[in-house]
Amino acid sequence: MVIGRHPRPLSAVVLAAGEGTRMRSSIPKPLHRLCGRPIVLHVLDALAELNLERVVVVVGHGANEVTKVLQAEAPAGLALEFVEQPEQRGTGDALAVALTGFPDAYADLEEADLVVLPGDTPLVRPATIAALVRHHRQEKAAATVLTAVIDEPFGHSRVIRDKDGGVARLADDHECSPDELELTEVATQIYCFRHNVLAPVLRRLDPDPETGEVFLTAALKVLHDAGYPVTSSPTYDPIEAAGVNDRAQLAAAGAELQARINERWMRRGVTMLDPEATYVEWSVTLARDVVLLPGAILEGKTSVGEGSVIGPSTRLVDCEVGKGARIEYSIAERAELGDGAVVEAFSFLEPGARLARGERVGPFFGRP
Repeated sequence: MVIGRHPRPLSAVVLAAGEGTRMRSSIPKPLHRLCGRPIVLHVLDALAELNLERVVVVVGHGANEVTKVLQAEAPAGLALEFVEQPEQRGTGDALAVALTGFPDAYADLEEADLVVLPGDTPLVRPATIAALVRHHRQEKAAATVLTAVIDEPFGHSRVIRDKDGGVARLADDHECSPDELELTEVATQIYCFRHNVLAPVLRRLDPDPETGEVFLTAALKVLHDAGYPVTSSPTYDPIEAAGVNDRAQLAAAGAELQARINERWMRRGVTMLDPEATYVEWSVTLARDVVLLPGAILEGKTSVGEGSVIGPSTRLVDCEVGKGARIEYSIAERAELGDGAVVEAFSFLEPGARLARGERVGPFFGRP
């Protein structure tokens, strides 16, 4: 499904160049997996439901590895371009690098828009991005930032408004007055810009005197002070904009994504006795009337036929399960089970195992 076909060009930039030092890993942060899929691919999945002319991905740390994975696994239909930010000098610099991935003609298009979002926000929904773009265009804005109201805004950029209600600037804690510190509306790192204003604005951004980084948040003040309209679009679920910077946040994002996957399958006719104790990767397919008991773990390209019961405490990896089968307290990888097959408790099906229709196996039946 494509959300919102627009009469003027819309593109996107995904910022995926960061090293992710807090992950404490040799794996580039964008490639850490959530529900069987790299973080950055969840972002591309959301973008794939919009009508985009192209997506420019800014890579840096582990550039070759990230590029190779995205070229192999990105959603079909997305026109991807890759540009490298050799030295990570902040989000403003990353976006300036990204603009080199567009034809020169884009700089002169008054009607072209650009969505900018980090590659570590796997929870953002397509409808939220579409609403951001729609509001940006309705308000004829030069820039629109996705915002959220949260109870504990410390550590986030507050949204400071002008007398007319527009966005005047974004301010970190040390930049806020005592009154501004009481504000609970904060900016996410997801934006929509009019494409032709970006290059001149980014050239006017000064590096941070302490870090030397150029921050994209400063662009909104430059645009506002130059007389351009700057607006905001709210998300009513702040978790959508949550970034993944360490293993704890990775686990939290994974739990949220798993809850969404499980809810989707339950609404399609799958029974889960305990959804919080059921793990189903994004690539798994389930027929109606499948029953997943607590501790069921389904990974890879596993498919389960109608009326089958999986679990408790069962792990299937890249398995094909027919209709009416039953597997409990067992492990199987790249196995095929015919309709009505039964795998008794404490079995291990070796890769390539095939069970015929109605066949019953287990440690007490001479085989798995």
